[in-house]
Amino acid sequence: MFIIGVVVFVAASVLVAASDTSVTLIAARALQGVGGAMILPASLSVINAVFVGKSRAVAFAVWGGTIGGMAALGPLVGGWLTTYASWHWAFLINVPIGIIVIVGVLMTVPETKELGGPKGMDVIGTVLITLGLAGIVFALIEGLRYGWVKPIATFTIGNWEWPFTSISVVFVAALVGIVSIGLFLALESRRVKEGKVVVVDLRLFRIRTFGSGNVVATVVSLGEFGLLFALPLFLQATRGYDALQTGYILLALAVGSFVASGLGAPLSQRLGPVRVLQLGMALEVIGIFGLGFVLSPSITGWQMAPWLFLYGMGVGFATAQLTGVVLSEVPVAESGQASAVQSTSRQVGAAIGTAIIGATLIFGLGNVASQLEDRGVPTEQAVQISDAMASSAGQAFQALPGAQDPANATPAEQLVIEGASAGFADAIKLVAWVAGAFVLFGLGASFALPKNAARVESEGYTPPMEKAKKE
Repeated sequence: MFIIGVVVFVAASVLVAASDTSVTLIAARALQGVGGAMILPASLSVINAVFVGKSRAVAFAVWGGTIGGMAALGPLVGGWLTTYASWHWAFLINVPIGIIVIVGVLMTVPETKELGGPKGMDVIGTVLITLGLAGIVFALIEGLRYGWVKPIATFTIGNWEWPFTSISVVFVAALVGIVSIGLFLALESRRVKEGKVVVVDLRLFRIRTFGSGNVVATVVSLGEFGLLFALPLFLQATRGYDALQTGYILLALAVGSFVASGLGAPLSQRLGPVRVLQLGMALEVIGIFGLGFVLSPSITGWQMAPWLFLYGMGVGFATAQLTGVVLSEVPVAESGQASAVQSTSRQVGAAIGTAIIGATLIFGLGNVASQLEDRGVPTEQAVQISDAMASSAGQAFQALPGAQDPANATPAEQLVIEGASAGFADAIKLVAWVAGAFVLFGLGASFALPKNAARVESEGYTPPMEKAKKE
């Protein structure tokens, strides 16, 4: 499954690079998503099945550090390729990487196929869960654009238009999503009782670490990477950084994540995975709120670096330990399904979180007008600029007169630039508060996890009763 996923992902990357229209590019990106959905759960399933004892803690620490680090390192590599070659190479680079990965897997990774248990596929369950999640996530992302109940804009796919003027496509999508999820839960319960193959064995949620852990994973993902969606927009629009320079700034996050991957295993043996998970989320909260305090129209990369480093360390600690905790009590035979559920929880949280962060950014940019009016810009012009900033996620800033060369801008142009920059900074601060609040809520939810979850004697942990006996 992992190898097929890599092949699909690499092939889709080539199709993305070859795309010459938005339709073909988006379709190829969707195919990349299919490949990624094969890769991530399969990698976790293999780790859960192959590694035991202390090596298991190390494996999850490296896995988590890599995930967090690459989330920040990717923009740097992509920015370099875009700047010095072409955006096409940001996707074609996946070809040699994919070949190396496949060769490495064939040479070193053992097969972990489960030979027992029921056979077959849950086709109806797959369709229902796909419709359910797609409908709900689509509604959350596009509600502001097309209207929650009544249409405020025309929804089109190619030459097809949404035909109804009294009800929004968003409302219908949300309704279809909710109904599909309800039918899915009923279907899965019945199939489990009949001993048939299911997409999600709902009995897994009776395991406290699995059920509570997935709730934490979803909530934390709402805010964990949402800031990375908005921050580059701010840096490139108001600070004038290009894609490569933005990547250099985000490198601090990658360094923090890689440091966490080295410290994660020994800390989890000493403190326990749940405590390291909570430490990671606490560092994320400090890093995100710290950015919220220091963000300004004149901020530099060096001023952001300490907070990004803490944020990256938090991601590295939390990602690895949460994964280990969620899967700690899952039977090895259920590792594939449990890993897929855990990955889906994160992806759904990230998708919804990005939608909320995007809506927050647009809402914040709608207040640019007040900053402009405070500087004497006429109300009509201020509202026009504010609307343009909001509808373009701030990218209209570079089109403002004098924005390309602020040093030679007229006094009137400088006032507009200053007001728009201050308004954008306020919007990003608001984004940081919202993202940090989600992670803080996830930190609170983590206290529902058993204190000693995922701690075993082979990892250096002595249960309290055994410790008392020895003393």
